[in-house]
Amino acid sequence: MTTTDISQMDDRMVVNAILLRNQKVTQQYLYIKCYPLFKSVYDNYYTDCQSCVEFINEIYVHLMTPRIDTGLCKLQTFQFGSTLTTWIKTVAVYYCYERYRRRQKVAFVEEKTEYADGISDRFEQAAASLYEDESDLSRQDLEVILAMMPNKRYSMIIRLHYVDCLTNEETAAALRMSMDNYYNKHRRAKIQFNEILRKESSYGKLF
Repeated sequence: MTTTDISQMDDRMVVNAILLRNQKVTQQYLYIKCYPLFKSVYDNYYTDCQSCVEFINEIYVHLMTPRIDTGLCKLQTFQFGSTLTTWIKTVAVYYCYERYRRRQKVAFVEEKTEYADGISDRFEQAAASLYEDESDLSRQDLEVILAMMPNKRYSMIIRLHYVDCLTNEETAAALRMSMDNYYNKHRRAKIQFNEILRKESSYGKLF
């Protein structure tokens, strides 16, 4: 490593520097360059942190803590299939999603146990069922794309039908739509979802 100026470094160099505990690169990249990214997630998703800096600290620990089963930390699993910033945003959003799930389990342990335990499986099954090619949309990626959809009603249609596995009729009823209106909105929701998916992750057409 001959430089600590991240403007002169590609993603692989940044990852290697952070893994080597290079404090200057870590500070410049996570706490300065990526601050707007983390602030956006902090402002829009559940976290019990008192500040954005505290949130970044938590994500840093999350990225750097080795798994017991593999001995590898999360940052070591980054495959460079997207930009590092896109991947880190995905990790941060999913981290918040998991924290919220755990909070819900604790708060509603008796009546919500079956629902909470089933969220992960339904999410994976829904994500897998959406594919028409060999692409692999993870739960993290799906949450990011849903969060980025500008029309939240369209986002809700995708979530209820494909993530929560409601039928078309059940989804329409939940959103208080006629079936004709629902099918029209459903079509537009899929178009919007795929447009964001192509821009952000280059996975190609999903539906």
